[in-house]
Amino acid sequence: MKRFFPKASCAAALLALSGCSGWQSALDPKGPAAGELAWLIWFFTALCAAVWMLVMVVLVATLFQRVRTGKDPLVLDLASEHRKMRVVLTAVGVTAAILIGLTLLSFFANRTLAGIGSDEALTVRVIGHQWWWEVRYENAQPSRILTTANEIHIPAGEPVRLLLTSTDVIHSFWVPSLAGKLDLIPGHMNVLDIRADKPGVYRGQCAEFCGAQHANMGTFIIAEPRPQFDAWLDDQLRPAAAPTNAEAKAGADLFLQRPCVMCHRIGGTPAGGTVAPDLTHIASRQTLAAGTLTMSRGNLAAWIADPQGIKPGSHMPVTALNGDELNAIIAYLEGLK
Repeated sequence: MKRFFPKASCAAALLALSGCSGWQSALDPKGPAAGELAWLIWFFTALCAAVWMLVMVVLVATLFQRVRTGKDPLVLDLASEHRKMRVVLTAVGVTAAILIGLTLLSFFANRTLAGIGSDEALTVRVIGHQWWWEVRYENAQPSRILTTANEIHIPAGEPVRLLLTSTDVIHSFWVPSLAGKLDLIPGHMNVLDIRADKPGVYRGQCAEFCGAQHANMGTFIIAEPRPQFDAWLDDQLRPAAAPTNAEAKAGADLFLQRPCVMCHRIGGTPAGGTVAPDLTHIASRQTLAAGTLTMSRGNLAAWIADPQGIKPGSHMPVTALNGDELNAIIAYLEGLK
């Protein structure tokens, strides 16, 4: 059987990236944490380059001097040896000063990063799975707790606290335009404070090898003005929309009759699975399968029909459906916005 690796999947990834605020890069900072880290990267790079150039200049000068004098290397000149000793001691002192300076820079950078979330207004729990991200918005009111997947909406210009953990293996959460990497460790909670300076879509990636589909474990942070974020949150807290046409109604019935309900949850329906992404508002997301495909009717059908062809090794099983059944389920899922 021919495996399904559509060329469109590569294009889909590029299209998903093209919607982002800049390329996925630590050198394209869009928040205070990423800005601090980018400054450190450039400073360290410039300083190391200057040290390397200085070492090369001294090495070349020394080699030319030895060739020019033609002296016997076994004959020692006391005055020359003293000069060399002073040069070496000076180099050691400069090296020590550089290392101490870089250590202090790192220390103050960490203090800056730690201060980002001192007044956070939103807490989001991010749970790593093979190979997708569970996203849960914490709230003191149980009715305001929201669970979604792979896309994290945040209010732009406000600090947000991410609580990071994992259910299986070690993952690493990295949205380079907003913050540095931080591991998600089973049984342990790590804290990452982020802030997006401006509205935009910022792509992230698992940065710790976590299995066969590690490379297809992407995420998106979508920063919006506060009114838009509040409206999005209110919409997401509503139960799934009821199907409005015969085909979608048939799809809803099929969904509830098939193994889908064992893994997935759809709010307002008997589907209450917790081991796979929540599908209550799946059609409102930009991508499928943790950034592997862009959201479209065709990609949704391809993913349901042959998940192992698109993402080999994923825990999404193949469900036996004929063409009419597949179209009905797609019609139902397309209405979950």
